[in-house]
Amino acid sequence: MRSLGNNPVQSSSSTSANPTPRGWPFKAGSIGMAVMVLVFLFAVVFAANQNDVIGWIIAIIALGWLLLAVFVVFGVRGATRKAQEKFATIQADLASRAAGGPAGPNGGTELVEEEVTRVNAVRDQKLDHSFKIVQVQVRVIRDYLGKDTGMVERALETIEITAHNGRGMIKNDDGGEPVTGTVVN
Repeated sequence: MRSLGNNPVQSSSSTSANPTPRGWPFKAGSIGMAVMVLVFLFAVVFAANQNDVIGWIIAIIALGWLLLAVFVVFGVRGATRKAQEKFATIQADLASRAAGGPAGPNGGTELVEEEVTRVNAVRDQKLDHSFKIVQVQVRVIRDYLGKDTGMVERALETIEITAHNGRGMIKNDDGGEPVTGTVVN
């Protein structure tokens, strides 16, 4: 397991002579490829010695499996290489951001402004939904007032919970107190 930061122990171990994990002297795909080549060579030798159709069919099947194994191994290696490059790019970007370096032409302020705008939009949508719930529950109270006290009690409880959750969305981050200010009509 590797850490994401610039760890001096990690950087010294990553430059060692053994780049493969857990001390393997060769890559895992090499074993499978060697086995497939041996199977193919054995099938060809068997087919040549016996000189019959079945031996050559087995050799062709072994060749097919060998080609499939080559395709899979090189495909996985290529995908792994691309993923490592992408990971290194993301890691370098995160390291530059953590170091306080500019992430863009405006020093990363555009990204922060977009994130704040997105967060505000989500909060506003949640608050709008809470107000709609309150409006529906007011209608329920009007419809069942004097008819079904249980339904009125549940509607009042729903309004209370919704109001509590809504106020929780607009609390200050520093003290946990509700936001204060002037209501503008």
